[in-house]
Amino acid sequence: MTKMTNRWRGARLVVGSVTVALAVSVSTWQLWAAEDLPTVAPESVGMSSARLQKIDDYFQRFVDDNQIAGAVTLVARRGKVVHYSAVGSQYREDNVPMTTDSIFALASMTKPIVSTALMMLFEEGRFRLDDPISDWIPEYADHRVRENDGPRQRNVPEARPVTIRHVLTHTSGLTLSADGAGLSEEDRRWVTNDGEPFATLGERVARAARIPAAFHPGDHWQYGASTDYVAVLVEKISGVSIDTFLKTRIFDPLGMSDTFYNVPRDKVNRLAAMYRRTEDGAFELSRAPEFQEPTTYFPGVAGLHSTAADYFRFAQMIANGGELDGVRLVGRMTVDLMISNHTDDKSVYIRGDGYGFGLGFGVLMDPTKSFDTMSPGSYGWGGAFGTLYWGDPAEDLVGLMFVQLEGHEPLNIRQRFTNVVSQAVVDSVADQQPTIRGYAIPH
Repeated sequence: MTKMTNRWRGARLVVGSVTVALAVSVSTWQLWAAEDLPTVAPESVGMSSARLQKIDDYFQRFVDDNQIAGAVTLVARRGKVVHYSAVGSQYREDNVPMTTDSIFALASMTKPIVSTALMMLFEEGRFRLDDPISDWIPEYADHRVRENDGPRQRNVPEARPVTIRHVLTHTSGLTLSADGAGLSEEDRRWVTNDGEPFATLGERVARAARIPAAFHPGDHWQYGASTDYVAVLVEKISGVSIDTFLKTRIFDPLGMSDTFYNVPRDKVNRLAAMYRRTEDGAFELSRAPEFQEPTTYFPGVAGLHSTAADYFRFAQMIANGGELDGVRLVGRMTVDLMISNHTDDKSVYIRGDGYGFGLGFGVLMDPTKSFDTMSPGSYGWGGAFGTLYWGDPAEDLVGLMFVQLEGHEPLNIRQRFTNVVSQAVVDSVADQQPTIRGYAIPH
């Protein structure tokens, strides 16, 4: 989006709204963005222009109430963008307006991308989902679990090995934190590198093998470090670092030119500032946009930066069953496997009731128990700073929101976003062919 948004930096750009700032029509926007995103009039894909305006109104209220600095949102249906907007400030202290090409820290929205990378290797026949991770990370061959025996804690052998499926589904029990693990002082210094930063994630994961797991693999769902192990497995199996793998196998093929661990110096001016909530319910600056020296430590759980346009390309590739614009990264059946529930009825507490978890994606199993207004089988994930991505295969709908606010949870801003998007779907299903997970039922 560089050429278009730099030219119009500071403008409020909206697709699919009746009231569009600067009186920019949808057709004019299509001319500007045609080379970047496929856009259509919302009514052509069963959505309402007037109702899509509620998305901007929703986020503008948070800006006006001094609860967020700004936001970028994007909605697509049937592979076409119908809403793409920026409101508020990218960096309030310097009066920099939010624009659609602003770059955001994704936090945990890194996880679906890294998990997809491992599943690309799965398709090459490099492993089975239930193979133990110790085949590639041998330090975990005789891993142990901490159990409480009354007031005492003891370490026992794992009931079963940690598998690739366990780390993809957050049922591994593994952690990189030494806190509360009952380690000796020698082991604690070893797993923490004596307080010094680790040069690579692989080194930290290997040393963390001395930390006992929180539970036996597969017994519970626990959000934590599991996707760091996914990233290390990508490196071990492919023979290249995770940042190189993502760039060469995912970002470059999909045209995601604004997605990276290390934000280049010449793009820092597009980086959204990070804010944090204050005790009075407002917010203050937490981290100003500034260049960071490149790192060699590339987590799987977080660390990527991206734009709404770039992440949409990844999201639409998944929604299409693994392909976008003639580039296929994974097969349709692999995508179906990834967005299916693998965790039975274990509580995916971070998304709330009604959710299961697939291979890198949360999966909505029962909308009647969830805050979200989406179809059964919808999937996606969010990030700690207020980012969210989801796909609804039954409605062929993709939604993305990008905010940079630590401690955003009390606002419930992400939970209500799905409702504000879904209300803009206005077409009838009477004349539509039924689908399973977004694909037509074969005759």
